[in-house]
Order: sequence, then structure tokens, then C-alpha cells
Amino acid sequence: MSERLQPGDTAPAFTLPDADGNDVSLADHKGRKVIVYFYPAALTPGCTKQACDFTDNLDLLAGAGYDVIGVSPDMPEKLAKFREKENLKVTLVGDSSKEVLEAYGAFGEKTMYGKTVTGVIRSTVIVDAEGRVERALYNVRATGHVAKIIKDLGI
Repeated sequence: MSERLQPGDTAPAFTLPDADGNDVSLADHKGRKVIVYFYPAALTPGCTKQACDFTDNLDLLAGAGYDVIGVSPDMPEKLAKFREKENLKVTLVGDSSKEVLEAYGAFGEKTMYGKTVTGVIRSTVIVDAEGRVERALYNVRATGHVAKIIKDLGI
């Protein structure tokens, strides 16, 4: 099980391919706050709801100085299909090796339908403008999570 991040930790650097196959790095966002959210799979009901919630609130978040990056183990082709089908505006990147998921503590044992399985732990890490972890939220719900973040951040 990977170590969970704590406020004040340096956010692990990453460069991952987006839905178009272009590299997206956390370093590209230096000087801005970044909401990095981890979800199990594109084109599934809960993950679709969450991605749509982030898309619906993207202007509000951007206006408050936050960029949003969604990370899943999906390949860029599947992310592109997800983006087109749901008209998503958030940046989606694929971590097929699961190295970034593990570095952020978002991959490991979880309980699903009463069974213990190994997989992506739905998580959100808020990174400040200096690249440090401001908040690290694990085992979050797909529904209502974005509204809670907005409320907690006072946006």
C-alpha cells in the first residue's frame, strides 16, 4: 500500500499523456494551484458524474486560481472518447503504469461491494502554487465531492 500524502508534503512531480497524447506535467502549472483528482476508470457512471461536476465548475475554480487534472489508469484513446462523449473540459491524463497513482497514495487496497480489492482509490490532492500538498482527501465520493471542495476552499 502506498503512503498517503499529508499537507505540507512536496507533491510528487509527474508527466503523463493527456487525451490527445500530449505530455502534461505538474511543473507546467507552477505558480497556480492544482486540483489533481484520481478516479478508477473513464466512461463509468461515478467517474462520469465526477468529471462532469469538475467541468461544470471549471470556470469558478479557474477564477479562484485552480487548474484541474484528472488522473486514471486509462490510455489516451479511452480518455479522448470519454472527453468527446461527455463534453468534458477538464484535463484528463492516463497513468497506465500506475506509478503516479502510487506516488500519490491513490492506488492500493480498498473495499468495493464488501470485498477487499486492489485498485484506484478515488482521491483528490490539492497542490498549492509552490508545489506543496495543501489538502489530501482519500476515499472520496464521486457525487457531491466537487461541491464539498468548493465549500471547503471558500470559493
